Amino acid sequence: MSLYFVFWSNLYSDHEYAGPITFRSSALSTFTLGVSLGYFLSDLAMIIWFYPFLGGMEYVLHHLLSVAGIANPMLTGEGQVYTFMVLISESTTPGINLRWYLDTAGMKRSRAYLINGVVMFVAWLVARILLFMYLFYHIYLHYDQVKQVNSLGQLLISIVPLVLSVMNLMWFGKIIKGLMKTLAKRH
Repeated sequence: MSLYFVFWSNLYSDHEYAGPITFRSSALSTFTLGVSLGYFLSDLAMIIWFYPFLGGMEYVLHHLLSVAGIANPMLTGEGQVYTFMVLISESTTPGINLRWYLDTAGMKRSRAYLINGVVMFVAWLVARILLFMYLFYHIYLHYDQVKQVNSLGQLLISIVPLVLSVMNLMWFGKIIKGLMKTLAKRH
């Protein structure tokens, strides 16, 4: 849904509607954010319940930032476009989960593990590195509209993507190291 709203829907198009892009929402976009919020809350509850088995404090921070970054635009209708841009990065989650399953099943040396690692690398690069660069550029181009958003919304639009992008770069470094290690073992 995030891909649809950001790249194919006319809702956030600069050319389709009058008025600031930061104030646009629809029943479907708000519903979609509600579903996403429910996912993050349930995932956060599992992380806390099984802490630290499913992830350390960085996962808790990631989920808390995500909950705040989704709840505000869902409740106010402001800044939803940026929330959807960030949510596109969650398209990498199935690869992360598959990596965990393959590792737990003792399949680190399998072809599936290698292919998943390469796909994770490419997906992470596109969805969590390049897309965030586009996000920051979009905020820059529409900063006059961002300044019109409520104070909490402005703070979230400024802080959440910045902190998540730093975390994404750190995790990307780990993905690169893991992929290099896996490729080295195969030769």
